[in-house]
Amino acid sequence: MARPHIEPYVELDTAFKKFDIGGFKGSHYKVLSLDTDTGACTLKVRFDGGFRRKPGLSYSDMEIFVLTGRLKVGRESWGEGHYAFVPAGMAVGAIESAQGAEALVMFNDSEPSFAETDQHHPLALVEAFSSVNSYGDRPWAPGNLVSPSVASGCMIKVLHYDVLTEALSFLYCMTPEFAQDNISYHDSAEEAYHIWGTSWMMQFGELPTGGYFWRPPYINHGSFRCKYGTIAFGRTDSVLFNYFHYNPWSNPDENKHRAAAALYRKRPLLYQWVASDGHNHPHGPPDFQYPEYRDDVQVRLLHGEPVGGHVGGKKRR
Repeated sequence: MARPHIEPYVELDTAFKKFDIGGFKGSHYKVLSLDTDTGACTLKVRFDGGFRRKPGLSYSDMEIFVLTGRLKVGRESWGEGHYAFVPAGMAVGAIESAQGAEALVMFNDSEPSFAETDQHHPLALVEAFSSVNSYGDRPWAPGNLVSPSVASGCMIKVLHYDVLTEALSFLYCMTPEFAQDNISYHDSAEEAYHIWGTSWMMQFGELPTGGYFWRPPYINHGSFRCKYGTIAFGRTDSVLFNYFHYNPWSNPDENKHRAAAALYRKRPLLYQWVASDGHNHPHGPPDFQYPEYRDDVQVRLLHGEPVGGHVGGKKRR
């Protein structure tokens, strides 16, 4: 996800724009972050009272987190705190909002899209669909779900987990007087939106309610403080591993080398194999453990290989 570093950004200071593309008329949006190469984006969307949309699908994996109001989606009612992961190509029922609602809406693979239909695309991974009331139907767990653990006082609720990439979508909270004195960075990109509360970070200052960031890999952040408590929605694009240190002046390239050095110290043979030219990956030799991986239809489409009259998701002419 090649998006620029955005931090800090307070979206409450920005006006909504009218959403004019099919499937979204009757709503307004703000762009929180955008990949200009693919169109993948994180939006804050305001569904106006009386909003209606017919059943349909998106060509991108889509995530929704309801901030305020209520959406009726097919037979389900999604209120404040509801989270859903909708795989690309999965048709969802008609969407209505009698009194209006606001939500974070994320398109993970491409620009916002809508095709009216009540049938799933034949390649849709419908079993990956999830829909949950994050406030009431998920327990809080200690921050040690993330490795190495953050300081005591930061809790997390995992809402979605990608078994292939280990990407996470989650709620997290910082209790009153939470503090962590070290600096961290990750191999993954991460983003977060403050649903309520204000936290402070040494490099970027205070992030209040309505605050947002998109942080690419290997960028220093910390130390942290939170006086009155905060609840936020967060995501990563791969495994969330904490590298902790105390040097606020290191840059992302130096942090990459430090991460590589950590891999070398812990698993030197793996490091040498990864650094070599012939290591196993989807573009190279078949995976000996999962030899069928390269032949998977979705993997071939991802890499632009022809599949049943289509190339890279587009029909050949």
